[in-house]
Amino acid sequence: MELFEAHQRYFLEWNEKINLISRKDTEHFVTHHQLHSLAIAKVTEFLPTSRVLDIGTGGGLPGLPLAILFPEVQFVLADSIGKKIMVVNDIIERLGLSNVKGMNIRAEELKSKFDFITNRAVAPAADLLKWSANLISEKNINRLPNGILCLKGGDLKEEIKPFKKYSVLYPIKDFFQEEYFETKWVLYIQG
Repeated sequence: MELFEAHQRYFLEWNEKINLISRKDTEHFVTHHQLHSLAIAKVTEFLPTSRVLDIGTGGGLPGLPLAILFPEVQFVLADSIGKKIMVVNDIIERLGLSNVKGMNIRAEELKSKFDFITNRAVAPAADLLKWSANLISEKNINRLPNGILCLKGGDLKEEIKPFKKYSVLYPIKDFFQEEYFETKWVLYIQG
């Protein structure tokens, strides 16, 4: 809990200087950002030695809360905006996390393989799959087969049509009771 509290403090300090989230939303940071990020952990528990790539991490969401929760899992938080990765790396250092690193890079430029790709409302599922399909490892070590875990909101029927056969929508309202989660989802697409 201390790490989550410190994460909130450091994130909000940076948010005063660099707009990472809406300033109107800072009072809801724990629910709207940390808890929302942790909804992925309700879908699967990453086993130690898993490798997770967070595409378009911005200020480190959902990657940093997940890295705090899973200290034996390796996380790469990637974003093409350098100042956001500067923030992420500062928070990582201040939290003393050794299982996560921020990279100023586009997903298409990465060469490594990962068990899971995570993201939060970065782009339509078709784009995410196009950018990251070649980054998903073929060797499964987790209960859930390797793939993409997206945090999404709203009506996703049309967006997931092309992936219907190998995707699952998990309503976050089934995990958390807060009203904020009524229209929020974890979209899993098997890699």
